[in-house]
Amino acid sequence: MQRDYESMYILRPNLEDEQVDAAVKKLEDFITKNGGSIVRHEKKGKKRLAYEVKDQKDGHYSLINFTLEPSQINELKRFFSLSEETVRYLILRQDEAGPVQPKPAVQPAQPPVEAAV
Repeated sequence: MQRDYESMYILRPNLEDEQVDAAVKKLEDFITKNGGSIVRHEKKGKKRLAYEVKDQKDGHYSLINFTLEPSQINELKRFFSLSEETVRYLILRQDEAGPVQPKPAVQPAQPPVEAAV
């Protein structure tokens, strides 16, 4: 049974646009060749990292939503780890209940109203 996953990954900042597109295509091909399907893939652009990772201060961020067999996730992790273009990645399984809903805003406490006598 295939499950829904989401992955945010960061590619090296010194890659040209063509190289970024090639890395994205390679990831999409890996997922589809292993029986998965791409739901959505967004390139977020080049941004500053919160802290230095592998001597990199910037990176090309991308977000991908896909379906894949759970048995193939370890292979996907291996793919990311062996990829020279990848600086960092995170793979999350989407909850079957749907997306997480934001917490309702907390209402500030109202001062008590004094009754007129």
